[in-house]
Amino acid sequence: MSMSIGGSTIEAELAKLSPPQAVPAIGDYEYQARLDKARRLTRDLGAKALLVGAGASLRYFAGVPWGASERLVAMLLPVEGEPLIICPYFERGSLEADLKIPAELRLWQEDESPHALIHAAMQDLGGGVLAVDPAISFEMVSRLMRETGLEVREASAVINGCRMYKSEAELALMQQAKSMTETVHRATARILTEGIATTEVINFIEAAHRRMGAAGNSFVIVQFAQATAYPHGLPGVQTLKENDLVLIDTGCHVQGYTSDITRTYVYGQATAEQQRIWNIEKEAQAAAFAAVEVGKPCESVDYAARAILEKHGLGPDYQLPGTPHRTGHGIGLSIHEPAYLVRGEKTPLMPGMCFSNEPMIVVPERFGIRLEDHMYVTEDGAKWFTEPQAAIDRL
Repeated sequence: MSMSIGGSTIEAELAKLSPPQAVPAIGDYEYQARLDKARRLTRDLGAKALLVGAGASLRYFAGVPWGASERLVAMLLPVEGEPLIICPYFERGSLEADLKIPAELRLWQEDESPHALIHAAMQDLGGGVLAVDPAISFEMVSRLMRETGLEVREASAVINGCRMYKSEAELALMQQAKSMTETVHRATARILTEGIATTEVINFIEAAHRRMGAAGNSFVIVQFAQATAYPHGLPGVQTLKENDLVLIDTGCHVQGYTSDITRTYVYGQATAEQQRIWNIEKEAQAAAFAAVEVGKPCESVDYAARAILEKHGLGPDYQLPGTPHRTGHGIGLSIHEPAYLVRGEKTPLMPGMCFSNEPMIVVPERFGIRLEDHMYVTEDGAKWFTEPQAAIDRL
């Protein structure tokens, strides 16, 4: 067994971990640049203003890290003029503590309609089309249209046109999150011992991320043996046995930006078939990385990975044994966000775009291998945030 897998205690590994030096937060200038770009794209859409609901996009544009709820919290951004924040009156203090941009607050009491505030704001602008964040619920948009008669237009082109392309400041925050999770992965491999339960490993990963300065895991999947054949695992608790495959997929947040890294390795001795599939997975991941070229469609990366599988007699397409899902997804403030590395995705690869690279191979009802690292697009091709796993018995 490799020295990087097993042989240490939970207490010893946690003691080794400490937070890295903090990366600077997104600055005022960048928030202003985001708003200016959103205004241009909203104008190009033929709309008079953009409505952004609570969630990742409101955090992106205004710094407000709130999730969506049954109460409407939103930013109304006119193509000309300062943004307005629509918010329940009783949330004013919390909003002002989080808000990172200058904005007028328009507040509503519990027995009032926030849609009336939006309608009045649009009337102040002389009317026109309202571009609406696609993440706002259908129910809320339907009520808005029914109560106000406003003409709305779906604003994916605006939201994605801003958020898909990461700045240097965003890349630095993402790098820190991914480096922290990579460190946690290495520590996790060292605490494995025969008989350990998946729940114990999950608890360690939570504690380790906290030791690194995160607020715990953003998510975690731990699977042993046959359960690795299911991309997002099986329910229930498993215990580790000698020669089991281990698949761990986890991440954390740094100032909202997320990591999402998967490692698959053997606790003991791999079979010849496991080694063969692991090698093909690594080759496919490398081919996807090498295929990144500015101007090419995102789908070209997926094609490159699947070509490796077909060369080795796997697939084709989504058939198993093979890769049952896309090669990768965009990532940033959301763990899955546009664009996607999948057939049919014609969005051109451009500098600043960030993706997972994870062409998982599934051998049905036996085992699965997923190696997931993240990369970002530069003028010269792809760059890794984290280096891919070295071997099936070594991280």
